[in-house]
Amino acid sequence: MVSVFQLPEASLRNKVTGPYRTIRNRKVSKDEAIGKFGEMMIEMLPEDLAFTVFVPSHEAFERDLRLQVDDSLVAEKRNDTYAVVSRILGFSAVPQTLFSTTVPYGKEVFYDSLSGFTLYISKDGDGMLVVNRIRSEKVDLRRREIVVHVMDGVLMDGEFEQAVQPDYTKD
Repeated sequence: MVSVFQLPEASLRNKVTGPYRTIRNRKVSKDEAIGKFGEMMIEMLPEDLAFTVFVPSHEAFERDLRLQVDDSLVAEKRNDTYAVVSRILGFSAVPQTLFSTTVPYGKEVFYDSLSGFTLYISKDGDGMLVVNRIRSEKVDLRRREIVVHVMDGVLMDGEFEQAVQPDYTKD
């Protein structure tokens, strides 16, 4: 007979992390640099499930998506902004935790995002993650069960990228 108190210990070893690897992370306070749009992305996810989200930096939201907090969150633009941010979440969230320490140097790992978009993830020389050729600015931030990596760009497929590009044909 096996009781709950006599369960064997689960091994922390796997192919990615190796034996006894220490995973360091830190909690993210509300005002830490994931920005208002990053906050919106995190709030769209369930609180009690593990996710990893590659959140664009404040500058990347402005540069690549032309979203600005002062302008994009006004009442008449809020629904459009929410639609764009939720679409970006689909491209940049993975339904499991992935710390930078679990990505081996010199190797590329890949995961499918919530939308099925493949994310190719590697680590550069100073420990920052590179996802689909976009480098991270901050790694291993925590929000509840969610791991957050702040990126210097926006993860999206080619079709969506064309949809958000500026229209230069207007006068």
